[in-house]
Amino acid sequence: MTRSISLLLIAFCLLFFLTIYATANDKARPYEEIYRKVGYKTVEDAVDDFEHHFKQKLKLPIRVPPISFTHHFGRFNDLDGDINDSFEVTFINDQLSENHYKINVRPIKNNIHISDKYVVKTFELKNGTVATYMTISGFNVLVFETIDWQYMLSIDKRVSDKVTSKTLLDIANSIDY
Repeated sequence: MTRSISLLLIAFCLLFFLTIYATANDKARPYEEIYRKVGYKTVEDAVDDFEHHFKQKLKLPIRVPPISFTHHFGRFNDLDGDINDSFEVTFINDQLSENHYKINVRPIKNNIHISDKYVVKTFELKNGTVATYMTISGFNVLVFETIDWQYMLSIDKRVSDKVTSKTLLDIANSIDY
């Protein structure tokens, strides 16, 4: 009986140490790998895909929010022949999950309808375009249409003290450089 208890104890210890070893050596997959698996690539490559598909140039804002990002990825979503096709850029920080910013672009003819219940305020861009500021699902969003595209600039609400509606407005105005 003592021998079976000793063998059981040794087996338990061995299993415990193997689990600890496996956990310590189990490296998290890098963001580059995770995002690549869901269709993201470099922003430049995604812009090329988008422009090639629509046979038209895409202008992106030259400004970004004044918070730190460690990664940025682009993706062209070619879903069902132009109807829901869109482009997106995602900026993230692997140390600060609240530092999350996205730009979504789609053709105006396929724009997303904005429900009044989400609208907080409207602004006028430098070029005279009306921009709608709203809150949706943990994000503050500025939506506007210009140059044949509908743009949605989204920032995590947790950084509202650093990235205000005025900041998103400045970013939107940086498209017309």
